[in-house]
Amino acid sequence: MKRDLNYPRGMNEAATAPPVGLLLGNEPSALSQRGEDPFGPHRGPLTVTDDFSVLDDPVELNDFTEFKEIDGQTVAESVLMVQGMYCAACADTVECALQDLPGVRSARVHAATRRLMLQWEPGATRMSSLAEAVGQTGYRLLPLQQALSISERLKETRLALWRLFVAGFCAMQVMMYAWPAYVAEPGEMPADIDQLLRWASWVLSVPVVTFASGPFFRGAWRDLKLGRVGMDTPVSIGILVAFLASSAATFDPTGPWGHEVWFDSLTMFVFFLLGGRYLELKARDRTAGALDALMNRLPEVCERQTADGRFESLSVRRLAVGDVVRVQAGQAFPGDGRLLSDTATVDEALLTGESDPLTRRQGDGVVAGSYNLAGPVLVEVQRLGRDTRFAQIVALMEKASTEKPRLAVLADRIAAPFLVLVLAAAALAFAYWWQIDHSKALAVAVAVLIVTCPCALSLATPAAMLSSAGTLARRGILVRRLQAFETLAEVGAVVFDKTGTLTHDRLAVTGQRIREGADSRQVLALAAAMAEGSLHPVSRAIAAFAREAVLSTERVDLNELTEAAGQGLSARNARGELLRMGSAAFCGLATRGGEALAGRVHLSDAQGWLASFDLSEGVREDAASAVAALHQSGLRTWLLSGDREAAARSVGGIVGVQNVVAGASPEQKLAQIESMQKQGLRVAMVGDGLNDGPVLARADTSFALGHAAPLAQAQSDFILQGGKVQDVVLTLQQARFTMRIVRQNLVWAALYNLVCVPLALVGWMPPWLAGLGMAGSSLLVILNALRLAAPPRERSGV
Repeated sequence: MKRDLNYPRGMNEAATAPPVGLLLGNEPSALSQRGEDPFGPHRGPLTVTDDFSVLDDPVELNDFTEFKEIDGQTVAESVLMVQGMYCAACADTVECALQDLPGVRSARVHAATRRLMLQWEPGATRMSSLAEAVGQTGYRLLPLQQALSISERLKETRLALWRLFVAGFCAMQVMMYAWPAYVAEPGEMPADIDQLLRWASWVLSVPVVTFASGPFFRGAWRDLKLGRVGMDTPVSIGILVAFLASSAATFDPTGPWGHEVWFDSLTMFVFFLLGGRYLELKARDRTAGALDALMNRLPEVCERQTADGRFESLSVRRLAVGDVVRVQAGQAFPGDGRLLSDTATVDEALLTGESDPLTRRQGDGVVAGSYNLAGPVLVEVQRLGRDTRFAQIVALMEKASTEKPRLAVLADRIAAPFLVLVLAAAALAFAYWWQIDHSKALAVAVAVLIVTCPCALSLATPAAMLSSAGTLARRGILVRRLQAFETLAEVGAVVFDKTGTLTHDRLAVTGQRIREGADSRQVLALAAAMAEGSLHPVSRAIAAFAREAVLSTERVDLNELTEAAGQGLSARNARGELLRMGSAAFCGLATRGGEALAGRVHLSDAQGWLASFDLSEGVREDAASAVAALHQSGLRTWLLSGDREAAARSVGGIVGVQNVVAGASPEQKLAQIESMQKQGLRVAMVGDGLNDGPVLARADTSFALGHAAPLAQAQSDFILQGGKVQDVVLTLQQARFTMRIVRQNLVWAALYNLVCVPLALVGWMPPWLAGLGMAGSSLLVILNALRLAAPPRERSGV
C-alpha cells in the first residue's frame, strides 16, 4: 500500500512515531545517553538510534521536507544539517556522495552554514537510504531543529573545548621542556638530560596527535577513501610527518632522520589551529545565528486544552487544526490562529521588522513564530506546519542559506586544484632542502603544507554574505538569493511600481462632508452598514473609517442590498426608502461644484445628497526620503505605472523620482526594463509582489514589498516584509558594504598566500608559525565578516 507522505499531523497514525530527538549517524549524543532533558520537564529523554528508517516516518519527514509536483512527478525538497563539516572540501564530499545515487536530482551543501538542500524522488529512493550513504562518508545528517537544539550545541562546543584544552595544556608543557634547548650553549646541557626532556615532550605530544588532532585525521581519511584531496589532507600530513620524524629522532638520535625534534612546533600548531577553528565555530554560529534563531522560533512543546478544560503538554507536531492551546508569556505561537482571550500583546518583528509590541483583541489573528509578550492567552489553531506564513518565510531563508554565491563557487574551484599544488610544492621543497640540509627538509615541507591551506579563501565570500543576510533578516528583510548582494551593489537605476509600492496598497478616507442637520453618528453607521456588504476596496475603506470614527456604531437594518459593478451600492432602510452610495451619477447627484471629483464617494437618501467621502491611496511616509537617499547614492530613479498619467505624475512629483512612465501595460513595463538594460544600466525593480512577476524576473535584481510578498511572489531577490521603501536604501547600502568586505577578505587571503608561501619555502617560517598564520588568516576573515552583523543603518559614502 502506498504511504501518504502528507497526512495531517494530528492523526492517530502519527501517535506512535518516534520523537524528533534523533541523531542520524554513528556517534550517540552524550546528553541523550544519560537521559538528560535539555528542554526542561515537558519532554522525555531524547532517543538516539542507528536505524535510519525512522526518517521515513511521515511525521518526522514532513518536518524538514516539502513535496512538490514537477513534470507530473512527486519531488521532495529536504533541508538538513551536515555534522562534521569544516570546509568547502567537506561540502564537495557530501555532494559527491549523494549526486550519483538513484532518485537524487540535486544536492547542494553550503560550507559556511553546513546546510544540505536535497531534491529527491520519493518514488525512487528513501530518505533513510540517503542518510545512510552520507553516514558511510563519515558525516551525519540531522534535521535542522535537532541540529540547532541545545544538546547538539553543547556537545559540539564541549568536545571542541576539550580538544583545545588538551592541545593547549600539552603545548605549554612541551614548550617548557623545549626551552632549555633554545637557550643552552652547545655542550652546556648533558645528553641524558636532553634525551629525558625529549621523551617527556614525546609523551605529552601523544594525546595531542591521537585525541586533539582527531578531526584533521578523520577528515583526511574520508577524503582519501573517496580519492579526493581536502583541506585536512595537508594539515594531517604535516602533523603526522612532524610527529613521526620527531619520534624517530627521539628513539634513535643517531639515525638517518637526524637529531632534530619538532614536538613544540607540532603541539603549538595543533593548538593554534584548534583555537582558530573553535573561534571560527563560534563566529560562524553568530554569522548564521540570526537565520538560525528565526528559523528555530517555534516551541518544542505546547499546552493543549482537553475536552474537560484541563491542559496537557505535547509536541507541537501532534497538534491539529481546531485545537485550543495556551501560550505562556515569552513563548512563540505554535501556529497561525484566532485569539480567544480578551487581549494579547505580541511581537511580530519577524514579519514586519518592527520590534514595537502590538495589541491583538479577541477574534484577531495571530501568526506562528510571533511572541506573546504578556500573560497566558488561549488561541484556536487554524493553520499548522507548512501552511503557516512562518513556514513559508523559513523556506525562503533555508533556500538562501544553502545557495553558493558566484564568488564562493569560484573560490571553491580555485581551492581544489590549489590543494594539489600545495602537496606538490611541499614535496619539491622537501627534495630541494634534503640536498642542502636534510635536518631542515622536513620542517620546511611541514611548514609549506600547513601555511597554504586555503580555508580563508573558501570562507571569504559565504561568511560575509551570510552575516549580511542574518542582519537584514532581523530587520524584516528576507534575502532569497545571496548572489543578489553582488548584483545589487552594482545597480545604476531603481524602478518603482506605484500602487502598493510608493503608495499604500489600500484606499483610505482622507476627508468627509455631511449634510447640515444630519447626525454624523447615524450617517457613519449607515455608510458602514452598506459598505460591509461589499468587498470592493472603496467599501472596505469606508467601513474601516466608520469603525474607527465611531467606536460603537448604531445597528442599521437594511434590505435589498445590491451592488452595481463599477458604480456603487443600493439598499432600502426599514422605512422602505432607497439609499445609494457610489459615484455622483449613480446617486443621482449633480456633478457641478466639484462633487464628482475622482476619489470621492457619495451617499444619498430620499432627500438627496447626504454625505461625501474623499479617498486616496496615500503615498508611503518614507517614500520621498528613500528616493532622495537613492539619488544621493548616485542612482537614477523611475516610476513605472499602469495608472493614468495625472495620477502617476502626481505621485512621482511628491516622492521626487526623476522619470515617470504612466499607462504602461505589463508588456510595456517589460519593454521599458529591457530598454534600460540595453543602455548599459543595471536595474533594480521594486514592486508589491502581486502583479509584477515578469518585470521582477527580468530586472537584474528585485524587491517585493507588502505582507503578501512571501506567499505570492517567487521572482524577487529581497522581500521587505515591513513594506517600507526606506528598506530598499538600507539593503542597497548593506549590499555595497557586503561586497566591500568580500573584496577585503579575498585580497587578504591572496596576500597571505603570496607572502607566507615564499617564506615557508625558503625556510624562514617554522611549522608553529605557519600554523599560527593559517589559523589567524581564517579567523581574520570571519571577524571581518562579523562587521556586517551590526544593525543596518544609513551609511554615507557607501
